[in-house]
Amino acid sequence: MDRPQQGPLPDPVSGFIYPEAWVAACQDIRMLELAASGRGVLTASGKVLRRGYTTGTTAAAACKAAILSLKGPVREVRVRIPCGLSVSVPVQAEGGRAEASKFAGDYPADATAGIVFVAEARARDTGVFLQAGEGIGRFSRDFFGHRAGEPAISPSALQEIMDAVSDGMEVVGLGGVDLILSVPGGEAAAQKTLNPRLGILHGISVLGTTGLVEPWDDHLAESVRERVAAARRVVITTGRLGLRYARLHFPEHEAVLAGSRIRDALEAARGEVILCGLPGLVMKFLDPDILSGTGCVTVEELVARPEFREKVAKVFSSARKAYPGLRVVILSRNGEILGDSG
Repeated sequence: MDRPQQGPLPDPVSGFIYPEAWVAACQDIRMLELAASGRGVLTASGKVLRRGYTTGTTAAAACKAAILSLKGPVREVRVRIPCGLSVSVPVQAEGGRAEASKFAGDYPADATAGIVFVAEARARDTGVFLQAGEGIGRFSRDFFGHRAGEPAISPSALQEIMDAVSDGMEVVGLGGVDLILSVPGGEAAAQKTLNPRLGILHGISVLGTTGLVEPWDDHLAESVRERVAAARRVVITTGRLGLRYARLHFPEHEAVLAGSRIRDALEAARGEVILCGLPGLVMKFLDPDILSGTGCVTVEELVARPEFREKVAKVFSSARKAYPGLRVVILSRNGEILGDSG
């Protein structure tokens, strides 16, 4: 097979345009196709790292497969994920029961890699009833945006699941369905996550802003540093929502998703630099002890407290001394600016 003409290659997940030099450095056509599809990430060295699937995507696949298997065995399903792409997920489904194993991609630190979601479907006349069963965590107290006793399923993941359920029902011709979603061994797997500290008990969380898990490792970190160093004006952000809003608020800046590698990115910055994102990672990076004495478990919880603005002012003051010239902007999940160090 001939190598395709070299040129700019867009990442359909982040919107980043891979430089031509990165594309030229990759000698594996199949890997370039993986990056072009969004299921892989091209790095400066030419290596392509595979993105994994979130717990939300895995759960959605299991639910859809369970419904489809009411008509016959199913070994793979297509799922629309929150970032707008569709992915194929291997499953084992028959007679209304499906299993889907979580694929972590090239992210060795994924604590939920390989866990199995089980969905059981039963037809009903009308309505969709989804029950979170064994191995899916529940909030032990009222939490930011959640009530005590609710299953730990994020809004984006729940929407992804319901979209998959709707697709499956349409194919099978169902007017309604009862679904039980469970994760055998989920409670044990959750001990390797932050759930116990957050007050989420008895299982894992079902999450996913894009539907994909980023393959952060040393190779991708090096690409982040190179992108930051090459930018005359850069906005460093920590997650997908931050990336989206950073582009809206600062369209003249190169937006770089650094994840938890904020320090690496700041050390590489040479020009005008803004640190922009949701409060969690940003504020904990600038002040690891920001929650001390507040009674809050997370920064997101602190945001709702009256003392938050005073805390922010102190953190910004310290940041000016530690990182002269750095502008810090923290955002709400709706893109509203909660604080700007100016």
